[in-house]
Amino acid sequence: MQSFASFLIIAISFLALSFSSTAWAGSNFDGPAELPRATVASSMGDTPAPGSIISVRAGDNLQAALDRAFCGDTIELQAGAVFTGRFLVRAKSCDAGHWIVIRTSAPDSALPPQGKRITPCYAGVASLSGRPQYTCVSPHNVMAKIQDDAEADGPLVFRNGANHFRLIGLEITRVAGLRNPPVLVSVEPLGVADHIVIDRSWLHGTTHEDTQNGISLDGSNYVAMVDSYFSDFHCTQAIGACTDAHAIGGGKGTHQDGPYKISNNFLEASGEAVMFGGGPANVTPADIQIVHNHFFKPWQWMPGSKNFVGGAGGHAFIVKNHLELKNAARVLIEGNLMENNWGGFSQKGYAILLSPTNQINRYGQLVCPLCQVTDVTIRYSRITHAGSGIQMVTSISGNNGNGGQALAGKRWSIHDLVIDDISKNYVGGGNLFLIANGWKANPVNTITINHVTAFPDSGAHLLMIGNEITNPSMYGFVFINNMIATGSYPVWSSRGGLTSCAAKGTPAQKINKCFTTYSFKNNALIASPDAFPPSSWPAGNFFPANPTAAAFVQYDSGNGGDYRLQPNSHYKNAGTDGRDLGADIVGLNAALAGVE
Repeated sequence: MQSFASFLIIAISFLALSFSSTAWAGSNFDGPAELPRATVASSMGDTPAPGSIISVRAGDNLQAALDRAFCGDTIELQAGAVFTGRFLVRAKSCDAGHWIVIRTSAPDSALPPQGKRITPCYAGVASLSGRPQYTCVSPHNVMAKIQDDAEADGPLVFRNGANHFRLIGLEITRVAGLRNPPVLVSVEPLGVADHIVIDRSWLHGTTHEDTQNGISLDGSNYVAMVDSYFSDFHCTQAIGACTDAHAIGGGKGTHQDGPYKISNNFLEASGEAVMFGGGPANVTPADIQIVHNHFFKPWQWMPGSKNFVGGAGGHAFIVKNHLELKNAARVLIEGNLMENNWGGFSQKGYAILLSPTNQINRYGQLVCPLCQVTDVTIRYSRITHAGSGIQMVTSISGNNGNGGQALAGKRWSIHDLVIDDISKNYVGGGNLFLIANGWKANPVNTITINHVTAFPDSGAHLLMIGNEITNPSMYGFVFINNMIATGSYPVWSSRGGLTSCAAKGTPAQKINKCFTTYSFKNNALIASPDAFPPSSWPAGNFFPANPTAAAFVQYDSGNGGDYRLQPNSHYKNAGTDGRDLGADIVGLNAALAGVE
């Protein structure tokens, strides 16, 4: 039955590709992956506040203003003022026609318009060291600052039942000297809050101290984070009070969370800028849009770099990935720029991880048997300057590999990506894709990689695959229409020993041993000088001898080039769908317009 089902999945995937490069015509699928079923309405018009204005000036009691506000009111905090403390946002039983807005008193004309990202310039900061330069002709503080000074999460905590709040033009941070690494915005433990929009705000930690999380989404529904700037979220190696920092995190707990919109933000964190999962949960957050964001880590955090910046005592921050999903369903990741990621701290520098995990807690207990990562679409995005590309794995947690597995890892659609400057110089493997199964039942399956342009390190791997031969085989793998350099060791085993399905053989033999059903064809595989000959690959692929033969408009050593194909390229319109091999560069550039 599994083989027949796998055959149907492959057939359906090909039908999807024949209809469209993105989604089935008239459907809610992108290849094998279901797209989010719901979104979060987040425009100003979606969050009316027709009531009174409550003015809060410097020195006034912000908590009292929050407590006395009625649904539909606007709480205006004096621009440039600082409000210090831990503030509770209480339930008000509001509705879609009567939101409570908490905002700076500066007029809308003093802020960027809707759809344009705010920067620290609006808090009077002309530039941030090591970050991309933002336009700041005249730095002026028009934001109101809310900062935590407690040894607990804050400064903003939504109480159980809080709903319909919009935050605009706020600087949300913490004071220096706190022992515990706070979560700046969260829902109280075991509470549930819904309909929250964080809009054109700057959330940040301090330069050297630990701040674990900008926003925790645990226990929330219908939350949007739009046009905002997140910076300085990090945990310090060896001496820090946390080990994994995020700008935005969720995916834990007992409440059915989602939908979420994470749109047009600058996202910076040492661990993962966006993380779902990683702790106890018995449900999976669903319907998540992560679109048009700039993921970034400053090189000054990298040990050995010029102008190195770390935590106390010069210890480095713990750097892992840009985005990781350990528990999430129906996720759209589109139009994102992901820059600068390196290995170390048990990681290999992968920018994106899809890794359903039955997390193990400090007591050795497995706490997420129902965690899953299913129906994930990654499209029209660019990954650049990283130790490795995308890791897709299932693994056993705890007890030296003999513990529990999670629920599912399947239906992942990856297309129209550029992945360039992937290098061992960034303390990683220099690899493009890692696909591996560690589960003794329900192996990772149904992965489509289509129309990707990518360049691994010349001495590394296009594809690392692995599975114990005693485990059920992976299946439903489609690798088609890509324009990719192979590396010197193109298909390699992700685990040591002869018990791996990819332990020995040619690329074709390894793929055949690891997947019961697959389609690996119509790819332009740019060979290294010492690469395997075409006869060692699955049939039906192309083998340009070098990047010049691929006929890019400008290759630029695989680092920031113009990877459109010249009109005379043999690979123009050569896709199974009539498109050029590799990514839709014109469409990708349009998707990334304004993201940096």
